[in-house]
Amino acid sequence: MTAPSLPESLPDSLPVLAARVGEALRARGQTVAVVESSAGGLASAALLAIAGASAYFKGGAVVYSRRAGRALLNLTVEDMAGMRGETEPYARLVAGRVRDTHHSTWGIAESGAAGPSPSPYGDVPGRVCLALAGPVTVSRTIETGNADRPANMDLFARHLLALFDETLRAQATD
Repeated sequence: MTAPSLPESLPDSLPVLAARVGEALRARGQTVAVVESSAGGLASAALLAIAGASAYFKGGAVVYSRRAGRALLNLTVEDMAGMRGETEPYARLVAGRVRDTHHSTWGIAESGAAGPSPSPYGDVPGRVCLALAGPVTVSRTIETGNADRPANMDLFARHLLALFDETLRAQATD
């Protein structure tokens, strides 16, 4: 597991990040599907707010409970054996699952504790695990140090799209 990191500087706004990601995906002919939990669909909404999103956005889900994971991602007891939400392995699992079920190039996911109180697993508010599954698999844990729920929801979505943008740019130079 990667050590959690505090953001040195906040990523760009959701509209700016979504525009960059959408432009990169369109230029490459790639697609994305999204799984969110504690960001509540904000990353998906930002990607969909860009005109022409149907060229790259395949779909997504807000998976806020195990029941939702079963219903929306067909997660089984076996899939979850030895695993819990709000971890990088879980974020990688659901990113890969949404990529596969939506037949997209990329699956991106976040799972965290927006606050104001700790998660049922004991994770501090402001902690989120991010993952991308596609031509490369990347995951990262961020701790905002903040217990403000709406602020964390926005930050989690921004960090997810910032990680995706960073990865897409790195792929362009490889």
